[in-house]
Amino acid sequence: MATRGSAPVTHRVTAMRLSRGSRLVTWAVFLLPCSLSAQQAEVTDTAVASAEAAAHSWLTLVDQVRYGQSWDSAAAIFRNAVSKPAWERAVLAVRGPLEPFGARKLRSATFSRVLPNAPPGEYVVLSYEAALGGGRTAVETVTPMRESDGRWRVSGYYVLTR
Repeated sequence: MATRGSAPVTHRVTAMRLSRGSRLVTWAVFLLPCSLSAQQAEVTDTAVASAEAAAHSWLTLVDQVRYGQSWDSAAAIFRNAVSKPAWERAVLAVRGPLEPFGARKLRSATFSRVLPNAPPGEYVVLSYEAALGGGRTAVETVTPMRESDGRWRVSGYYVLTR
């Protein structure tokens, strides 16, 4: 009878251990996505900051009418899509009538691994509101990407006037 009496106690202790273990597993499963989400947010924040710095440097070249240098410093995908002389003509044709470009205000920054008509990778789509001469404004979209060497370079640029 003592054996019988101790069995339920042992069973209860085992059940409590499993229950405690289950709770630990439940907490671990619950906390893991939170931890991964926090890590992803940190990676995204770092990517956005690096992409913004690359975009700022590149836009400075464009603002200074150093179009050839902006092409030289762009991502390979950009340089493969348009020749240097074609880029110089295109940017002059688009921006020339809108000059002078003034201050820019960042409207949005979106990290993405997939963009339409682009290979998979790491991209940040930056949208700026830019002041133009005569009180007009334009929306500039600059898309830096992280290249295989880890550096962020501009892979796309669009201007829409308002």
